Amino acid sequence: MNIGMIEAAADRLKGVALRTPLLSSPFLDEIAGRRIFVKAECLQHTGSFKFRGGWSAVSALSMEDRARGVIAFSSGNHAQGVALAARRHGAPCVILMPADAPRVKIDNTRALGAEVVLYDRATGDRDAIGAALAEDRGLTLIKPFDEPQVIAGQGTTGLEIAEQAAAEDVTKADVLICCGGGGLTSGIALALEANAPGLRARPVEPEGFDDVKRSLASGAIERNTRTSGSLCDAIVTPSPGQITFPIMARLCGPGIAVTEEEALAAMTQAFNRLHIVLEPGGAVALAAALYHPSAVEGDVVIAVASGGNVDPDVFRMALDRYA
Repeated sequence: MNIGMIEAAADRLKGVALRTPLLSSPFLDEIAGRRIFVKAECLQHTGSFKFRGGWSAVSALSMEDRARGVIAFSSGNHAQGVALAARRHGAPCVILMPADAPRVKIDNTRALGAEVVLYDRATGDRDAIGAALAEDRGLTLIKPFDEPQVIAGQGTTGLEIAEQAAAEDVTKADVLICCGGGGLTSGIALALEANAPGLRARPVEPEGFDDVKRSLASGAIERNTRTSGSLCDAIVTPSPGQITFPIMARLCGPGIAVTEEEALAAMTQAFNRLHIVLEPGGAVALAAALYHPSAVEGDVVIAVASGGNVDPDVFRMALDRYA
């Protein structure tokens, strides 16, 4: 992985992906005790940054591979990003999703034209199921995070953050990133290293599923004991990737873990103060900025709001508790 791949992905995404805004609110600044900027990737196509990686990966395939089709596994956001990218390229698409994924994500993925295959997250081996489907049908597997072209696409978020931070005269800050397997975090970290070295990537995860935080602390890949049971389903993964972890270990600051309640509270603040909708997994970075001020360095913090595909009942619950 290198900055050249991210810049090439940015060229392929030009005129396709949205350049999402960097938002701010004095009310959020007051809670955090410092200036907060929020990179609103929840406003990206399909409601999350995952469209960037999906388009980057599909657009990098040969015409022959695209014609045979692609397969991806995802709890929902990667699924929708790949499904839309495949649809716009005219490529057949199969998505392997856990049966307990939010219904809105399953329905949206089907609506984008993908064939959805469901599996039991607790007992099924998604890697084995995906590999079998790919071999049987001649499909190209697009992994959700441990795939160079996916990381390159996600890294274009970091290119935008570097430019937008410079426009705000921000040259030094922690950049808090909602983190599952590390595709977005490692991509942004590489982009910042090249274009804004004073900005430091920091992964943020839900408590109980903080494998990246623990891995960065120990210097070796750690695994979660559970792979389900969190409202932050979008960023629940077994462990960081073989490609993503070395990048994060080299470039990222310490990880931060937040509670589900903090994520729900951050969702409410984002809705009330920034007028954006976040899902729990897409709100953990903002939650860290708001409710873990001692874990952040400097007078400015940038939080990536990575996704907004929230189940309506969960969103109502957040507003009922914290509005």
